[in-house]
Amino acid sequence: MGRFEARTAVITGGSSGIGLASAKRLAEEGAHVFIIGRRDAEVKRAVEAIGGDRATGVVGDVSRPSALERLYEAVRAQGRSIDVLVANAAVASFVSLEETTEEHLDDIFGVNVRGMVFTVQKALPLLADDASVILVGSTAADRGVEAFGAYAASKAAVRSLARTWSTELAPRGIRVNVVSPAWIETPGGMAAFGDEQAARAMKEQVAATVTKGRMGSPEEAAAVVAFLASTESSYVVGANLYVDGGANQV
Repeated sequence: MGRFEARTAVITGGSSGIGLASAKRLAEEGAHVFIIGRRDAEVKRAVEAIGGDRATGVVGDVSRPSALERLYEAVRAQGRSIDVLVANAAVASFVSLEETTEEHLDDIFGVNVRGMVFTVQKALPLLADDASVILVGSTAADRGVEAFGAYAASKAAVRSLARTWSTELAPRGIRVNVVSPAWIETPGGMAAFGDEQAARAMKEQVAATVTKGRMGSPEEAAAVVAFLASTESSYVVGANLYVDGGANQV
């Protein structure tokens, strides 16, 4: 029997990258997983990849409360409560302070902060006591990468919210923790660097400078998500676990 047998997980941004890898990992260990993503075709492919009987897909943008309501209505319709919530959906792009527009800030903070806040808030009536809430942050919150200011600030907000929510939800036994990845090779992450040539150059730079000597895989980040989702991390509360090959630690 898997660690998550008879448990229910909800993962935003679950149709690709770390979200999809996490959904697969939890489903392999017995969970039924609900995922939400922006694109219908990607969501359908993800559900098939996870295993049709282990996954339910919803199409929607987490920056829109109506999409989150549809997600949680799908959970209710199956008579389920939520044991694991992974708030993973995020967007990123490189824009300098001089080039920053209202639209850029609205996009970044709309998904990465507002979307995350309402992902967790609207889940509260469905969250089981002793549930695990996992917020996906980023090592960018700790660094001053040029032209990455809005994204980094949004991820710093994620770290702060985890601390506050850990205190607020403690009476229900709900744990809130953060996973902060860096240099994970995902489609969205590589696209942020530009064209294929730029992405290849970035991979070479990472290999030369990061302690681990390579980029990480979504599955390596998903393993940490699974740890935080499980009872093996029952005494881990308000933590920020780095999955970065040593980039921010060494």
